[in-house]
Amino acid sequence: QVQLVESGGGLVQPGGSLRLSCAASGIIFGINAMGWYRQAPGKQRELVATIGSGGTTNYADAVKGRFTISRDNAKNTVYLQMNSLKPEDTAVYYCKGGTRYWGQGTQVTVSS
Repeated sequence: QVQLVESGGGLVQPGGSLRLSCAASGIIFGINAMGWYRQAPGKQRELVATIGSGGTTNYADAVKGRFTISRDNAKNTVYLQMNSLKPEDTAVYYCKGGTRYWGQGTQVTVSS
């Protein structure tokens, strides 16, 4: 049974930072691409960043230069370091493993 468990969300002021983590189990982590997506109220879920099994990364234009995705295959964990956060980054952030596995999401709220 595949499980993806996100953590690290919360409330932060504009300009602040958060680090999200996604711990995976039941999946051959090292050979799968992993990704972070987000969904704001009233909007569709959108890609934030992905990282391939070899470490190749891809980012949405809205987060380039501010967010960094990384993975630790020994810990079966993928991270999303978010810096210079803006109110428009407020959303539920979801971890995706491979092509079809999703975590339950973690709320990120950027507000003063």
